[in-house]
Amino acid sequence: MARYGEGDKRWIVEDRPDGTNVHNWHWAETNCLEWSRTFFSSLLSNLTILDGEGSLFIKTTSLRSLDGEAYINVRKGKIIPGYEISLTLNWHGEAKDSNGASLHQVDGAVEIPYISDENADEDPELRITVNDEGPVGKRIKDAMLSKGKPLILEKVRVWVQSMARGGPLKDELENKKPAPSPSPSPAKPASSPSPSTTAAPKKETSTATKKKEKKGVKSISMTERFNCRAKDLYEILMDENRWKGFTQSNARISKEVGGEFSIFDGSVTGTNLELQEGKLIVQKWRFGSWNDGVQSTVRLVFEEPETGVTVVKLTHSDVPEEDRYGNATVAENTERGWRDLIFQRIRAVFGFGI
Repeated sequence: MARYGEGDKRWIVEDRPDGTNVHNWHWAETNCLEWSRTFFSSLLSNLTILDGEGSLFIKTTSLRSLDGEAYINVRKGKIIPGYEISLTLNWHGEAKDSNGASLHQVDGAVEIPYISDENADEDPELRITVNDEGPVGKRIKDAMLSKGKPLILEKVRVWVQSMARGGPLKDELENKKPAPSPSPSPAKPASSPSPSTTAAPKKETSTATKKKEKKGVKSISMTERFNCRAKDLYEILMDENRWKGFTQSNARISKEVGGEFSIFDGSVTGTNLELQEGKLIVQKWRFGSWNDGVQSTVRLVFEEPETGVTVVKLTHSDVPEEDRYGNATVAENTERGWRDLIFQRIRAVFGFGI
């Protein structure tokens, strides 16, 4: 590789005299933290949660703080959002009697300690606190948790989607997209082709169609070793109580072929396609953040090369490149989830580490 200023100029990328980043070919990073503060302040300030239901009146008041980092990287026209932020929101609640007279007022905070691009397809943790834990204060807090939490998380998803589309750069990037070239007119054949000349084009069309069907999906392959018997690892992966234990989340798992499962608090759902105890698990998997109708296939093959040592071969195919919010890190996040949230936790919790 030539150093800067050396070598054949045909292989050196130089800045244009006018400073233009043509089609965003060069890596460009934009700080979006201040834009995010303004965005969240607009979304979450003076948001009505309850307006008289149960004689309760609850609304958010202002964005107290937003800290961390948020940025947009653009390379060759591809948008790559990155962020790790936390935010705190102020809210106010009031209980009134049947005549509209105020009975009790409270103030509180909504804390979202971690919003990250690595977990863009999941709702972040949300905590609600109140300055009065008395009977009325607790009732108002419970109402805020029940009605306010889903509304606030919906607004967070709006911000995540906006970041995936370019954040403050969205309009600029849309304007910079190159115009599509006009489709060439089909050439008229000089003469009627013979049957022998039509066979090859049909074959090419079939190949192109097959490739198009697979466009936009990826496959994940992993091989993991555990200090345990194959049947023990199989049972852990098919037992909902053990899933709850090592993931610290709700799970519902059928052990029958054709049965359904729901794991990670419902974030992942699917169906059992093939089950061979201690040998094979084949399932359809779907994440809630994926586009409607999109499903992937998980295949786990268990091998026991020696007693007490199990090798698991994972193939997770048809994983979409993007989720419904435009995040292009679905395959990477899914692979990380298998490694860190499933395999590593099984080793740590059940002592199967190698």
